[in-house]
Amino acid sequence: MSDLFDFDQPPPLYAVMGNPVAHSRSPEIHQLFAQQASIKIDYQRLQVDVGGFAQAVSNFQASGGQGLNVTVPFKVEAWELTDTCSERAELARAVNTLWFEANAINGDNTDGVGIVRDINNNLQRPINHTRLLVLGAGGAVRGVLGELLRCQPSQVVVANRTVDKAVELADTFQNHSNAEILGCGFGELEEMHFDIIINGTAASLTGEVPPIPKIHFGDGALAYDMVYSTKPTAFMRWATGTGIPHVSDGLGMLVEQAAESFYIWHGYRPSTEPVIRALRSGTATEDGL
Repeated sequence: MSDLFDFDQPPPLYAVMGNPVAHSRSPEIHQLFAQQASIKIDYQRLQVDVGGFAQAVSNFQASGGQGLNVTVPFKVEAWELTDTCSERAELARAVNTLWFEANAINGDNTDGVGIVRDINNNLQRPINHTRLLVLGAGGAVRGVLGELLRCQPSQVVVANRTVDKAVELADTFQNHSNAEILGCGFGELEEMHFDIIINGTAASLTGEVPPIPKIHFGDGALAYDMVYSTKPTAFMRWATGTGIPHVSDGLGMLVEQAAESFYIWHGYRPSTEPVIRALRSGTATEDGL
């Protein structure tokens, strides 16, 4: 029997690439998913120098790597590197999931699926027929806007410090939904009315909040920060102080987008609720619960 099977063969190799990447919780998440699927994987964090992403991917593939998660600032480069990619990745012009078949590099963007499943399912706040405000017009927002629009909100407003970028983004996505989608500056939000507000800016990373004027919120409104943190972010604190009844960071989005990546790679859809709970409680480690 030992002549037929190599029990010392290393587990398949996966990784997350970014800069910085030391804070990433992807290794913990994917190890917990692997336990559910009863498989073994080797999942690593790989810090990549700016300007060295394409070479790092080539080296990873040559070393036998099976798939990569990609985080800032390399999602656009990942999209440019693909031979084939999904429709949602093409629309976002950004890729956060890579896998290799023969000599082809395949890509997808699971961020939009992640945020939609977190808001709709985990937070139980249906996006359908809501008035949705999205702050920011950069890559993070572009990566999720298509999937948010698929949920058929009644209105989507994209607000950004640079107005032209918000208008351009709204125009790009206008043909992908029946929802009204508008682009504007932060100052144009005065007295507008929303049910869900999503912070897709990087302001929380520096402890800041976008310059949001007085806005009206519906009963049971939700403020959602795409950044995740062990403590409430500056945006979450602002939302609570404004009287918004429900606030959340993006940890659930992180887990849900990772689950979609895991499904793409392994054909197994893991349960996300116990993983989110473990990460929130601090009982998750890279070796399991």
